[in-house]
Amino acid sequence: MGGKRRSWWGWGHVEDAVTGAEATALTDRVRTLLPDADLTEHVAPPVAELRLRPPRVDPPTSLARLCSTNPADRAAHTHGKAFRDVVRNLRGEVHDPPDLVVRPVTEQDVVDVLDWCAGRDIAVIPYGGGSSVVGGVEPRLGDAYPAVVSLDLGRLDRVLEVDPTSRAARIQAGVFGPALEDQLRRHDLTLRHFPQSFEFSTLGGWLATRAGGHYATVLTLTHIDDLVESLRVVTPAGTSQSRRLPGSGAGPSPDRLFLGSEGALGVITEAWMRLQDRPRWRAGASVHFTDYDEAVEATRAIAQSALHPGNCRLLDPAEALLNAGAATTGGVLVLGFESADHPVTPSLDRAIELCRDHGGVLPEPPSVDDSSGPRQRPAEADAWRSAFLRMPYQRDALAARSMIVETFETACTWDRFPALRAAVLDAAGDALRTVGASGVVTCRFTHVYPDGPAPYFGLYATGRWGATVGQWDEIKHAVSDALLAAAGTITHHHAVGRDHRPWYDRQRPEPVALALRAAKSALDPSWILNPGVLVDRA
Repeated sequence: MGGKRRSWWGWGHVEDAVTGAEATALTDRVRTLLPDADLTEHVAPPVAELRLRPPRVDPPTSLARLCSTNPADRAAHTHGKAFRDVVRNLRGEVHDPPDLVVRPVTEQDVVDVLDWCAGRDIAVIPYGGGSSVVGGVEPRLGDAYPAVVSLDLGRLDRVLEVDPTSRAARIQAGVFGPALEDQLRRHDLTLRHFPQSFEFSTLGGWLATRAGGHYATVLTLTHIDDLVESLRVVTPAGTSQSRRLPGSGAGPSPDRLFLGSEGALGVITEAWMRLQDRPRWRAGASVHFTDYDEAVEATRAIAQSALHPGNCRLLDPAEALLNAGAATTGGVLVLGFESADHPVTPSLDRAIELCRDHGGVLPEPPSVDDSSGPRQRPAEADAWRSAFLRMPYQRDALAARSMIVETFETACTWDRFPALRAAVLDAAGDALRTVGASGVVTCRFTHVYPDGPAPYFGLYATGRWGATVGQWDEIKHAVSDALLAAAGTITHHHAVGRDHRPWYDRQRPEPVALALRAAKSALDPSWILNPGVLVDRA
């Protein structure tokens, strides 16, 4: 990555942080929207000033080569990348660092680390890219364990085998998104899974959290689940290797047990993943609406049409204005189609026709591209994509200026969406008034299914430096209660971690909790793997 340095306290690379003219433009937009905001900038302390707790354990000689007690390593592995993580880092509140950061080079190293930790009752938190926004990699354990190890799989980063006939590859879990695609490109294949965290997250992390990718409608592209052919997982009770099959009805799926288990049942070390040919044909458009309800109906019509656009993101008026620069009264629907096999213009034409049935208009002509020329996008779609990739960096810049900038996401059936959205906006508004903040809540659909959307809400609010984490926590509690009360899910693709546990416990059927505890006890008898996520001991 050109020698860039990862930020220990915030998102991405130090060199890509929001500075200069970009920072000025960002703060100017905030002042226009929220003139009472205090935008004084605060700077993260140097790692040397953090006064981290000394490591409480020394590794055995056989594992010492894999272990780091470097303060920067330990600080960077203490929190994920949620708003509350970034703010605590900015304030130097790094109170529960891992005692060791361990980087295995082989699967046997993983086995050896788990054996040592189980024998010493040391907690182990599997770590991919550290991009969790739900407390999934945080050693929030107090003194419940004598020590905590962050098991960083970043050195297990290779595509080991490619099966071009079946279009699949055996891939190590620690590979980051760009490195994975670089290795597949030489075979003219792609996994085609692009979460917003793509550059700074790993295959193993996607699998352990059931990540959602960029593609919005086709079932085999939205969630990582359906791209899995088989998994290899190391547990304290032994190694699980499922069989490579296109499908199987032989009992409950062994892969589904570990998908979404967040490292609590085992450490995913390899996976056979289903691949695709790289796309050649693309077509896209941005559609404006004057009525938001009609925009939702148009989106539903497309989701139920079997057209399967790769991109079908409805931005409400606030989201469209803030992140795409489009002023509308009903929002903007960003559409995109692609194929490696055939032109997709007819599919786009039909989707536009469905939009026009609901009052949609195109402010500019659709874009149509193939492999013979440079790729183009509608200007608003391109503006939104650029903003989408910069959002985490801009979030950090605003968090450093006392702003509360965070997201929460869910999914619901189409019939329940209007009531859910209204309930969330009401709950967020009430909570903002309670914590003494002013702000705006935006909404976009990240994914749409024939039976419902996945709404993704953004919050931009004024805060008080030193109190923003508490203010956000109160808002988060209110909107999470509203999501469950409105028959939504506590998360569509951000996972459970520690932050969503109270609501996951309410959403999850009790017999499933019993089964999870039994599986945890069988696979991890010492309960050392990522304690606190998914389920607790009875």
